[in-house]
Formats: sequence, structure tokens, C-alpha cells
Amino acid sequence: MKKLLKQVRFKHILRFAFITGVIWIVVMIALGVGVNTYGVTENAETSDVIIVLGSGLRRDGRPGDALLRRSRWGAQLYADGLAPTVICTGGVGQNAVRSESSACREVLIREGVPEEAIFVEEQSKSTEENAIYAQAIMLENDWTSAVIVTDSFHMLRANWIFNTYFDENNIHHTRSPVPRDWVRSYFYTRHSLREIVALQWQAFKEIFNLPITAVPG
Repeated sequence: MKKLLKQVRFKHILRFAFITGVIWIVVMIALGVGVNTYGVTENAETSDVIIVLGSGLRRDGRPGDALLRRSRWGAQLYADGLAPTVICTGGVGQNAVRSESSACREVLIREGVPEEAIFVEEQSKSTEENAIYAQAIMLENDWTSAVIVTDSFHMLRANWIFNTYFDENNIHHTRSPVPRDWVRSYFYTRHSLREIVALQWQAFKEIFNLPITAVPG
């Protein structure tokens, strides 16, 4: 009898594990579709400020590919008249020689954005902190609208996070992802997979009300 009960229990465990695995795979696929479709959808509107989300630097302090793309796209939006000011976000990463936002500022100036139009936020080390500290600059200047600039694979999570913080202060934001063809295919695929995991972690954090963690963008 005990042996039969163990067999039945084992079958229930296997069935539960199978169903859980199938659900997880479906969720992963849905998130992958979401990352890809959401990231190519732009709804940018004329706003008070353009917010360029930070990304890593090279060892010599030059902006990495992602930060260079985002900064150049932010400069293009500024040139198009989408906003009169730009906020560069991103602090000093591990072993970095300067902040991500200072590298962003350098690219913007090189691309023709006036120095007086650029605000630098040098405290953040994650997308969540990008939102928190950029919001502080906006509140100081009585700005109520922003265009978020980041890579397309990062836009779904970034929009989710900015919604969480900006909605609390009635700050309206729209999004303008870096053009997909600016990103190398290998880089896009690798980081899209990373974002699928990061989105699940973000959901877990919000469900259990966990503190901010430094998961970079």
C-alpha cells in the first residue's frame, strides 16, 4: 500500500512539474514576443525632456556600443525638436573611470546638442535608479513630460519601471527606441534573452515588494 501511495505521489509530482514547465515555457515565449514587438513601437510626443538611459563604458572610458547608440538617438530627437532638454542617466560602474552619463553628455555635445540643454544624473546603477533620479531632476525643474530613449530590447522593462515611478507624480512619458537596425543581430539576440529573465525578476520583485537592486539596463 505504501509503495502504491509513493507511486501515486510521484506521478502527481511529475505531472505538476510538467505543467509548471509548460507554463514557464509559454511565459518565456510570450515575453520574447513582447520584447520584440514592444521594442519597435514608438509613441514619442513633444515633451519637456528626453531621457537617455545609461549603459556600460569601455575600459578606457569611451561609451560602449549601447550607450553610443542611445546617446546618438537622443541627439537626433533633440535635433528634431522633440524636447528642449536632455537628461543623461547613469553613474560610475564597477571599475569604470567615469560615469555613464558623462560619456552620454560628451556624445550629445559632439552631435550638436548645446551644453546648457544637457542635465547629468550620476547616481544611478540600474534602470530603476535611472527612473528615480531622472524623476528628481524633473520635479526640481517642474517638468511633467518625457521621452524615454533606450535600446528596443530594453524598452518593455524600462517602460514598466518608468510607469511605476512616474505615475506616482503624474509625470507623462512616451518612448522612442533606438532603431532596431542600429543593433548587431548577435547583440540583440543575447540581450533580448537577458531581458526575458530580467522581466521575470522585475515581476517577482513587485509581487513580493522587494527593494531596489542594481540590475543594469
